[in-house]
Order: sequence, then structure tokens, then C-alpha cells
Amino acid sequence: MHKVGVFPASGALATSIINHLLKLVPAYQLVLIARHPKKIEHFSRAGATIRRADYDDPASLAGGFDGVNTLMLVSYASVEVEYRFEAHKAAITAARNSAVTHIFYSSLAFGGNLESTSVASVMRAHLLTEEYLTSTLATQDQTGTNTTTYTAIREGLYSESFPVYTAWFDINNPVSEITIPHSGSGPGIAWAKTDELGEATAKTIVSYVRDPAGFRWVNKVVLFSGPRAILARVTGRDVRIKKISADEYAELPFKEKYWYHGKNLLKEYTSCWEAFRRGEAAVVSPLLGEILGREPEDFETAVRGLLA
Repeated sequence: MHKVGVFPASGALATSIINHLLKLVPAYQLVLIARHPKKIEHFSRAGATIRRADYDDPASLAGGFDGVNTLMLVSYASVEVEYRFEAHKAAITAARNSAVTHIFYSSLAFGGNLESTSVASVMRAHLLTEEYLTSTLATQDQTGTNTTTYTAIREGLYSESFPVYTAWFDINNPVSEITIPHSGSGPGIAWAKTDELGEATAKTIVSYVRDPAGFRWVNKVVLFSGPRAILARVTGRDVRIKKISADEYAELPFKEKYWYHGKNLLKEYTSCWEAFRRGEAAVVSPLLGEILGREPEDFETAVRGLLA
């Protein structure tokens, strides 16, 4: 019986993927691994296997993927680079040691049309992980010395995450001015609804499970993204954007949100806006709609759903 693992099996994207997997495969085929198993124990009542493992405790990964054939590896939740990459490497090594045959990895939709470079600091760990998957899995697989393959999915920037890029704009208490290191002009962002990304990812996983030999994205990177939109249309009022420097932005009151291991990474995070200026997040891929079988929900509709 083909087992599908999800790690970490909590968080918005992972929860969406699991919920959609449960519509497509029996729960007993799922192995859900999380730092805090109690948070996902309700899935065990449906028949899924629940295990504990933690990115921050590499030793806990040993054996954590035993019996799993296909693993959905959700990226470590951090904007750090080296630590995040090392966490991914440890999980990939553990998966290979557990004889996982295929790894799906949740990357991010910076880097334009599947380019291998990005000016966004938050994308660096993803690019390193994609490169690592290629060098350790795809290359060795061609030589016949390794049986693990991969698919990296560059998940579109979540529609629901737009406050991260708009100085934590609150749609329930909107301000008239947003201060960010960007003028608001130029290429847009191909926002995608989290649950539609989860649905498309789940359907992609199941398409591999049902026909590994015919799966078209073995050892490839794919892009899931949606249509562009403008924030002011959602708020129903005019919102001015005041461009400030990266240094000024790094000193705004919410900088504590970007502290990791004793370091403020908000200044590095401002590189996202340079990526936006270059159009790195503006590529609209038809693939998301193709897999969903319908037009993806636009940004305005997704955010109005949050207001509702």
C-alpha cells in the first residue's frame, strides 16, 4: 500500500494539503508528522498515522519517514537562510534513509519564470534546497545509485499573506497610508489563495501516487501562481503608498516579527520589494488553474473572504 507522508503536518498550507488529500485517498494511507502531534491528533480519528518529528531536533527525524513512499516536505517556517537550508537537508537525508521514493517540496514563487536566481533573501534557502534536490536526487537517480526523485512546487505568494508585504496592513482597521520600500508601481504580484494551492498540491501528489511512471514532473520545478490584483480595490478606499528606505523600514515597530536566533532579519527581508520591482513574483502560470480544473480565485475575492 502506497503511503503518503506530510511533514510538518501543521500550518496553513500543510493543513489544506491534508484536507484535500483526505478527499482523494483513504486516511489510512496518510502518515502525518509534526512537532506537536496533539495539534493533528484529530486526523488519527479518521485513520491517519500520527508521528512526531521536529526540524529543530534533527535526531527526531531518524526513522520518522519509515514506511512512507511519497513525502510532502513543507519548508521550514523561517526567513533565515543557512539554518533553514540545513533543516531541509536533514529532512531530505532522513527521507532517503527511510527509502522514500519521491519528495514533493514546497518552494516559493519568487524567481520569475522558474529561474534559478532571485534577489529576495527569503527565496535563497528555497533555491539552495532546489539545487540540493537536483544534485543529490536527480543526478544520482540518473546513474542508478539512488531511487529517490523529487518535485519542487513554487507555491504562489498567499493572498492571505498580503499584510506581510504591506507593513502589516489590517483590512479590518485600514489606514490611509502604507509605508514600504516600494512605490507601488511596476509589475504586480500573482497572488494565490492558500487553500487552492493546497488543493492543487494534493491533486499533484495523488497524480504521482496513481501513476509514477507517467508523472510529468519527476525531478522538475513547477510554478503554481494566480492572477494579479491591487490592494486598494479590496479595501474600498484609497490607500496611499509612501516609499521609504530599507533602513527606515527595518526600524518600524513590527521588526520583532523578524527576530530569529537573536538576529533582526527585517532589513534582509526588504529585498522582497526589489524582487517585486523586477517582476519576480508577477509571473502568472496557467498550471494552477489546469490542475484545479477551474479559474483560480482572484486576489480581491480571496481577501474579501477574509473580511466576511
